[in-house]
Amino acid sequence: MARIPESRRVRDALENAVIDGRYRPGERLDPGELAREFGCSRTPIREALQDLERSGLVRIRPKQGTYVTELSVPELAERFEVMAELEGMAARLAARRIEREALRDLDAALRECERHAGADDADGYYYANARFHGIVNDSCGNEYLRAQAHALKRALQPYRRLQLRVPDRMRRSLAEHRTIAEAVAAGEAERAENAAREHVLVQIEEFSQLVRTWREVARTG
Repeated sequence: MARIPESRRVRDALENAVIDGRYRPGERLDPGELAREFGCSRTPIREALQDLERSGLVRIRPKQGTYVTELSVPELAERFEVMAELEGMAARLAARRIEREALRDLDAALRECERHAGADDADGYYYANARFHGIVNDSCGNEYLRAQAHALKRALQPYRRLQLRVPDRMRRSLAEHRTIAEAVAAGEAERAENAAREHVLVQIEEFSQLVRTWREVARTG
């Protein structure tokens, strides 16, 4: 098995620490302290923070430092609503345009999701889930749509990861993936669109409750 890059290990750990409330919204992150905490040089720390800035979880302010991003629950819900529409559109177009090789890749990604869900491996499922949706988006045949969906998905990436912690969410997510994959493979564009849209929308309330808990922990911890 390929070794996980140090910057990705640090990135995932930092992402979890922010989501768990160890670092509060608006809190400054010190690269030197993080390097000591993770037992590594500053290079993977810098790379991880840059990646987290691209996802929107942190903000790097020139000559001031790096800070945990503060977004309200309504702001995040709005972004998820837009993501749901983009995912739905991509699935509808993919049902019409996906090629045979991509269908095989989609099936492989679905099996990978099944494997991680069966092992109750949220981190593994998170990456398999990203591959599954990436194949659908890459198969939509619309480069502008693909680019817009990718940009917004990066901004929501930490929060999409967070919702996998909802009890029984992986099992239900897997069932939703199966519905999307079946509709795309069958060329059922409307069904694929509706399934992909609902797959994102159903997360909003669960996610919002988790974020409220996270904010409370950050405020009182």
